[in-house]
Amino acid sequence: MAKIIVKVPDIGGAEGAEVIELLVAVGDVVELEQSLIVLESDKASMEIPATVAGTVAELLVSEGKEVCEGDVIVVIESETANVLEVTATDPVAEADSPGVLPATDTDINVLRPEPELEPTSATAVKKAPQQSPIELPDRDDNSVYAGPAVRKLAREFGLDLSEVSGSGPKGRLMKQDLHAFVQKALSSGAVGATGGAGIPPVPDVDFSAFGEIRTEPLTKMAKLTGANMQRNWLNVPHVTQFDDADITELEAFRKGLKGEAEKRGTKLTPMPFLLKACAVALRDNPKLCSSLSGDGKTLIYKNYIHLGMAVDTPAGLFVPVIRDVDKKSLWDLADEVIELAGKARDRKLRPDEMRGGCFTLSSLGGIGGRGFTPIVNAPEVGILGVSKADIHPVWDGEEFKPRQMLPLALSYDHRVVNGGDAGRFLTQLVALLSDIRRLAL
Repeated sequence: MAKIIVKVPDIGGAEGAEVIELLVAVGDVVELEQSLIVLESDKASMEIPATVAGTVAELLVSEGKEVCEGDVIVVIESETANVLEVTATDPVAEADSPGVLPATDTDINVLRPEPELEPTSATAVKKAPQQSPIELPDRDDNSVYAGPAVRKLAREFGLDLSEVSGSGPKGRLMKQDLHAFVQKALSSGAVGATGGAGIPPVPDVDFSAFGEIRTEPLTKMAKLTGANMQRNWLNVPHVTQFDDADITELEAFRKGLKGEAEKRGTKLTPMPFLLKACAVALRDNPKLCSSLSGDGKTLIYKNYIHLGMAVDTPAGLFVPVIRDVDKKSLWDLADEVIELAGKARDRKLRPDEMRGGCFTLSSLGGIGGRGFTPIVNAPEVGILGVSKADIHPVWDGEEFKPRQMLPLALSYDHRVVNGGDAGRFLTQLVALLSDIRRLAL
């Protein structure tokens, strides 16, 4: 009987992921592709499947543990394979492949995680003291043990990595180390730690002095969403424009397709129409489908239209991305909206299903409200907020008639998009939704 190592697969470029749920225990019999654990990274939640059928011999992780790509998570005893080790995405190797050992009772003694990359200098594994930037000597960030995602975040925060203590293996810097460092610097008044932003911290208040309270920790996704929203709000000069779309005919057409939708086994909500209309408006107004380069000197136009769709879930806000919206039919979009929204609620979105968006839609239509100002999801330059449609009297030149009006709010990055660009985009979008025949033009 062989002992098979299951490792953390590619987690979509995320620096690390937290084990949020164990789905098996030692001694459990598992089938091929059965989920073993659930990980949550800064991009998505994902289930790691078994690569072979067998019995769980060893469980090397626990809930709350931080793991990275290549870390060993489970050892499975299997009679169907005799491969020494595989990752969660690797095919099962042949018996005579390199690295295969005969199945013996001592196999487990040679199963070890791959060694971690060594720091680029002998001093990199030493943890820097958690001090104010002015109390530390200048050092080169290249000597610090940190991955690309952490270095990118440090550049956005304006941090010197050598001033931050690492909590990962061998002093490796993790994203939470940077967040903790910035929070501490703000609390202590060390303005330099945030690149000179000079934002005063909100003082702590003992709310228990006023009555009974209850506390619960934020989920990792909630903390990451909050940090991203704050970063986007501070870095992007926001402007929001508003308009109402008359969707009376659109809703009549959509409801008339209910029978056909049931035959197809799907549900045609307003979202596919919104996605399709946005795709046409983005094609004709390409600035809203662009991004500013990191140095702010170049505008990058995208010759594809991938749209993010914000989904509210008990675990927080997820934004799956629907690709090539302009090339898909309303029925295709209806199926994909249902599929991705379901994955988001079940926390089964893959990292690649949340990347590559050009523009985002955030709809509160099912919840209510007359309007809101959405925050741009940088490096995108625009986001559309959709509120609840309602019947309003509209003057047609002779009399007031009841019309179903949909409130829209377009927020945009004013470094890239000016009022004229946004006005043309929103005007065309309203026209498309008011007369969906225009989508065929």
